[in-house]
Amino acid sequence: MKEKLLHTPEGVRDIYNSECAMRLALQNKLHHVLEHFCFRDIQTPSFEFFDIFSQERGTVASKDMYKFFDRDGNTLALRPDITPSIARCAAKYYKDETFPIRLCYIGNTFINNTSYQGKLKEVTQLGAELINDDSIEADAEMLALTVECLLQSGLKEFQVEIGDADFFRALTGEAGFDEEEITTLRLLIEKKNLFGVEEMVMSKEINKELKEIFLKLPELFGTLDILSYAKSLTSNPRAVKAIERLEKLYDILTEYGYENFVSFDLGMLSKYNYYTGIIFKAYTYGTGDAIATGGRYDNLVGQFGKEAPAIGLAIVIDQLMLALSRQKLLEEPEAQDTMILYEGAYRKQAIALANHFRMTGMNIILQKSNGNSGMEEYLAYGKRANAGGVLYLDSDEEIKVIDIINGNTQVASIKDLLR
Repeated sequence: MKEKLLHTPEGVRDIYNSECAMRLALQNKLHHVLEHFCFRDIQTPSFEFFDIFSQERGTVASKDMYKFFDRDGNTLALRPDITPSIARCAAKYYKDETFPIRLCYIGNTFINNTSYQGKLKEVTQLGAELINDDSIEADAEMLALTVECLLQSGLKEFQVEIGDADFFRALTGEAGFDEEEITTLRLLIEKKNLFGVEEMVMSKEINKELKEIFLKLPELFGTLDILSYAKSLTSNPRAVKAIERLEKLYDILTEYGYENFVSFDLGMLSKYNYYTGIIFKAYTYGTGDAIATGGRYDNLVGQFGKEAPAIGLAIVIDQLMLALSRQKLLEEPEAQDTMILYEGAYRKQAIALANHFRMTGMNIILQKSNGNSGMEEYLAYGKRANAGGVLYLDSDEEIKVIDIINGNTQVASIKDLLR
């Protein structure tokens, strides 16, 4: 029984030691990028009323949520997605604001994936939401922010694939697909199942032009040229408008200087049905899943009482860490701590030294010698604790300064150190 208690449930894990330090350093680095773009922090609860994430919102299916009841009988859910929570907050706290609202967050989401998928069920996201701005410049800003975050993380090779949810909606609307058929078609296209798409499209009574573009949807990905080709395949005004917005978006991204990091995928679809315009996913080698996702959701905030267009992004910290690790781009944290090791008789001097050094900004481990362990053992302990040096106090006037890395020892005056 005790052995069982040491294990975590499937889909969650402990993060500790250097990995935890590197993860926090990465989050801080990305958060600085969000700050430089003037996004301001917001924190939402880890669980909310189930209705915040219900199917009508276009978020995760109910069967994939962790649901429970409070003592009053209300159905609650661990958040599977942070965007609906931000939308709720925007409607509540910024109801009368008409100018752009820039919010950012770091938080965990919880999705009850089936065990055979082998995915984490608790994932950390760092994200940003730009609300009250429906312009193409806002789309470009969020994509530029995504690229900048990934560059600052240390990645050198990655691609942000861009699609448009309205392009697919325009085509399915013209074809007269019902919601069940749209869901099936969405899954087939997402899996690049050409035969499945062909079988489904051929069973519908739709014109030849429309059938052709449905069959080519899984193949409509690549550079800017793919947009021109896609535009030649359809005369649907709504679909053409979506493509033209992507072309304008590309022009703005060239002004940012980020055009080499983007490509287009008109067959891209999202599991979130609340997306209304551009959608995007970022990929790099070392992980098969997206390291960043996002898109425009112009109707979601309105479901909470404030009509407001919006676009957001989410960096998936777990996938980004995995990619950085496999690409050997994660930097081990530098040894920044110092241990003051003292014999019991010199506790007062040790505490005075610790207080003095902490006031100057140093990280101090204050450790009394147990009288049984030798210096080699304490040096090994200091190394495990990420300390770069040991100050050994066994005298009223002098202290031994030991470099853990090379083992060099010097002697210093306590009075000099306290100056």
